[in-house]
Amino acid sequence: MTDPVVIIGTGLAGYNLARELRKLDSTTPLLLITADDGRSYSKPMLSTGFGKNKDAAGLGMATAGAMAEQLNAEIRTHTRVTRIEPAARRVWIGEEPVPYRDLVLAWGAQTLRVPVEGDAQEAIFPINDLLDYGRFRVAAEGKRRVLILGAGLIGCEFANDLLLGGYAVKLVAPCEQIMPGLLPVEAARAVQGGLEALGARFHLGPVLSRLDRAGEGLTATLSDGSSLPCDLVVSAVGLRPRTELAAEAGLEVARGVVVDRLLQTSQPNVYALGDCAEVEGLNLLYVMPLMSGARALAQTLAGTPTMVSYGPMPITVKTPACPLVVSPPATGSQGQWQVEGEGADIRALFRDAEGRLLGYALTGATVAERLALNKQLPPVLADLPHVLSHTPSA
Repeated sequence: MTDPVVIIGTGLAGYNLARELRKLDSTTPLLLITADDGRSYSKPMLSTGFGKNKDAAGLGMATAGAMAEQLNAEIRTHTRVTRIEPAARRVWIGEEPVPYRDLVLAWGAQTLRVPVEGDAQEAIFPINDLLDYGRFRVAAEGKRRVLILGAGLIGCEFANDLLLGGYAVKLVAPCEQIMPGLLPVEAARAVQGGLEALGARFHLGPVLSRLDRAGEGLTATLSDGSSLPCDLVVSAVGLRPRTELAAEAGLEVARGVVVDRLLQTSQPNVYALGDCAEVEGLNLLYVMPLMSGARALAQTLAGTPTMVSYGPMPITVKTPACPLVVSPPATGSQGQWQVEGEGADIRALFRDAEGRLLGYALTGATVAERLALNKQLPPVLADLPHVLSHTPSA
């Protein structure tokens, strides 16, 4: 019997790759392995659940059993891969060896942990998957005051969602503006103003140093000496690609698992996709590059090696208090921001010395211009002029 294609991870990356592969190949054995319960869900929807009044079950779209039937695949849930042996083409689950024809790492990224003193560290909740969301949703029942650590994209999305869900929200972050590195200051002010109008309160500059029990609630002590009463804390300080197991297996890693344009790692027949992958120095934790990668890698696994390419990839941020679409210029781009507008409606265009558009940030009513601007943007990762001729190893 042919060894299976093994996908580690059943998030957006793993399940979308499996769907794309099944469009091209309905018979190759397919095994998906996941440390969680294998429910299919859309991770971006985790920051919309309170506004839509949906619990974890409401955000789930299909059980692991239903997905296994849909994909003609075996799905092993609550299962952790403990070792990868590329030379032998097998992974280990405890003491059980599992052979593979091709292996795809689609295990995503993990939340960064914030070192905090005090006796209430268990009241800090990262929300990185559906199980995390379910735990936080239960803990938030009957509570009202939420402190969010981080004022980046995810922190602001959760703030908007919790405000719509009726919670009082404060954000703490060691930065001078929200979404630093993603937005010019004028666009950041517009989004912050929208969230403040909805009730958010920002404490930019300090960090959380202590979290202590205080009666039925908590007291958060900041590094500037101030204290904030709250009931729960959401940690949204960032994500780090999971690379430990790959590094132990001898795969090249940097920020993420290093792959080429075929999404192949430094070892043959081992690929990486989604948040854990670093493609030509790019580690993009967004849906659009993940979907492009899934389509290209499915072609490769089905026998037509296809190099991934990324067109313009604007990010629609879920802050309805002040709509925001941003296409950040590539790291190291030479140019400057040209900013127009006032209040909630900011148009910020990043142009090089020749006037070419390299990025933009649109807030409020100006988001309507995104489609026209997308046509002017360069691709994030351009098409290459050829496709390799090769078939996967038997």
